[in-house]
Amino acid sequence: MKVLVIGGGAREHALCRSLSLDPDVTALHCAPGNAGIAQVAEMHEVDALDGTAVAALATRLGVGLVVVGPEAPLVAGVADAVRGAGIPCFGPSKEAAQLEGSKAFAKDVMAAAGVPTARSYVCTTEAEAEEALDAFGPPYVVKDDGLAAGKGVVVTDDLAAAKAHALACERVVIEEFLDGPEVSLFAITDGETVLPLTPAQDFKRALDGDEGPNTGGMGAYSPLPWADPKLVDEVMTTVLQPTVDELRRRGTPFSGLLYAGLAITSRGVRVIEFNARFGDPETQVVLARLRTPLASVLLNAAQGTLDTEPPLRWRDEAAVTVVIASHNYPGTPRTGDPIEGLDEVAEQDAPDAYVLHAGTRMDGDAVVSAGGRVLSVTATGQDLAQARERAYAAVARVRLDGSQHRTDIAAAAAEAAAR
Repeated sequence: MKVLVIGGGAREHALCRSLSLDPDVTALHCAPGNAGIAQVAEMHEVDALDGTAVAALATRLGVGLVVVGPEAPLVAGVADAVRGAGIPCFGPSKEAAQLEGSKAFAKDVMAAAGVPTARSYVCTTEAEAEEALDAFGPPYVVKDDGLAAGKGVVVTDDLAAAKAHALACERVVIEEFLDGPEVSLFAITDGETVLPLTPAQDFKRALDGDEGPNTGGMGAYSPLPWADPKLVDEVMTTVLQPTVDELRRRGTPFSGLLYAGLAITSRGVRVIEFNARFGDPETQVVLARLRTPLASVLLNAAQGTLDTEPPLRWRDEAAVTVVIASHNYPGTPRTGDPIEGLDEVAEQDAPDAYVLHAGTRMDGDAVVSAGGRVLSVTATGQDLAQARERAYAAVARVRLDGSQHRTDIAAAAAEAAAR
């Protein structure tokens, strides 16, 4: 099978890496890709938001499956254009992708499906926002209703900062703060059958100790030794299956990757948000633990035959990923800096640790930074402690002037597991 992956971040590099190891994949293409993806897939130039151009590229390449990675092309309807050209596509329709594209739409779906989530108000005026903030009190949770690349959420005790964020957005969802640890759970679905993956936890804040501004994610780990063994079954019953059933009932079936961001609160599991695609950086650790070849699972989801897929198989090893970000991320990141040490990781740490590219590009023979989150260093080990040790050993080999990374990814979980 020939496969085309749309996107160019660490998530797409992780997908391409897994697909390149699948014996069913005879040719792997990616557009637009990045410097790391070029090592495992043939690269193509395309406007990822142009459904017509993506469908034409897929047709010209003669691929049997298109995988749309990022949220923006999905919300723009790229998956619809590909399916309209008669090519199986893994990714929801434009209508179904509103589950991520609009926080207000997601809240409406959850209310109709009886999915547990935070109480909230949708606000379009300053007066409405002030009333909602007063109703809930601190900590204030203010979410931009639209796509914001993982940085549209403000959680703060500062009322002025909460109001400022609300006023900067055309429409916001203001909701109650959910206490308790957060969990990410992915599920592959064809619009009817739902196949959950293994849970992961990511780290949104820029600095150690969960300090600093929100980011797109600074690291992740899996499995979660502290989580209830029944968590996946509970989320399937109360969140994932009801949501998929409700979207199908509305005539907009969701086919693709449904991502549930969850809070394990004192009152039980609550949905923080839905995404319509693999989450970054959780994808890196989830796919690192997946034993089942990926291509057939994605194709079955795209073709509506996921019920024929046997249960997924997982490695016993733990996985940890650490994001290396550029100077001044998540503000205005500096780009164009050379990245050194990648060959050292490949020579000394593989296969237990490897680098996945996010914001990189080639400048002649050199790999240079081209975005805020530049690389993800992913490692596996017999437990979280060993996976952490291997990940940070590989991080230490990578040299990028002014770069930053968190030093506490999975630290608490590893210590708790050791106890």
